[in-house]
Amino acid sequence: MKIILDAMGGDHAPEAPVLGAIEAAKTWGTQITLVGRGEEILEVMRKNGIENLPEGMEIANADDVVDMHDDPGSVIHKRKNSSMVIGLRMLAEGQGDAFVSAGSTGALLTGATLIVKRVKGIRRAAMGPAFPNKAGGKTVICDCGANAECTPEFLLQFGIVGSSYAKNLLGVENPKVGLLNIGTEDSKGTPLQKEAYALLQKAHEQGLLNFVGNVEARDVPLGAVDVVVCDGFSGNVLLKSIEGTAMYMGSLMKHKIFKRNIFSMLGYLLCKKGVNEVMSLLDYRTIGGTQFLGIKKPVIKAHGSSDVLAFRNAIRQASEAAQHDINTDLENALQKMKETEND
Repeated sequence: MKIILDAMGGDHAPEAPVLGAIEAAKTWGTQITLVGRGEEILEVMRKNGIENLPEGMEIANADDVVDMHDDPGSVIHKRKNSSMVIGLRMLAEGQGDAFVSAGSTGALLTGATLIVKRVKGIRRAAMGPAFPNKAGGKTVICDCGANAECTPEFLLQFGIVGSSYAKNLLGVENPKVGLLNIGTEDSKGTPLQKEAYALLQKAHEQGLLNFVGNVEARDVPLGAVDVVVCDGFSGNVLLKSIEGTAMYMGSLMKHKIFKRNIFSMLGYLLCKKGVNEVMSLLDYRTIGGTQFLGIKKPVIKAHGSSDVLAFRNAIRQASEAAQHDINTDLENALQKMKETEND
């Protein structure tokens, strides 16, 4: 199992990705290829007193870097010697099992689509983060930012690919799929939601997925569904709202409740460990990153502000994704859908 890491992507590159990769290699024995400017990678090692890379790690030199302001559509041609493009080409050529980058989301999505390629039948790749819910499991948001504007057909495919992800990687048997909407009635929403509802319901009747109807945003963190289907704009707003609410509640407990008086402060000391464990569940550094669903091989988008811990966990997530085949199940579902359409 080999993970290819863009060592130049992210706000804290190359130090954070390099040190995160070294920690991952030492902790799990993961084989990792660092793609980036070799001299800068070696300088990070010297600065941190690291003489040699752990066994199983290597450096692949890349002289250029994708800038956050680069046009995603032109990156492949204008930045062909960049760490991101070279890393994606290495993945496509079989020199690794998964790719991780904290660089530009648009550029990474475009590169993954054009270089690594989509699964046959998939029209748009989607971002599918999985976050913990009240029911004790995880809920996949598909899409959460890759496709701001969608067609009903895109949403149908998001439901199928999200269901395959929840089933094969998260271990959910017969995942419940819901369509994000402003109400649970099938008459709610814009024409996009209404048409998508009809397509998802038909797919449910054909046995392609377990569609349970519309779901409101407030019920998503409660575990009402295992997969919530939405356009990338709505999904991103949903995810950031959940993250922001969690951060606010954590701050509220710490500063408004536990620091009210000496007794509440003593109470905080007694339950500090538990509070921190709860808060870490929604911490992007603990989660690692988000996989692009519908791409032939695992491509993980790490947060742009990722630190050492975040890169370490993104590599762990990439390893887990590479060990679980979600695309075979996805291809079977797409083939079954195509056959039913032709009948």
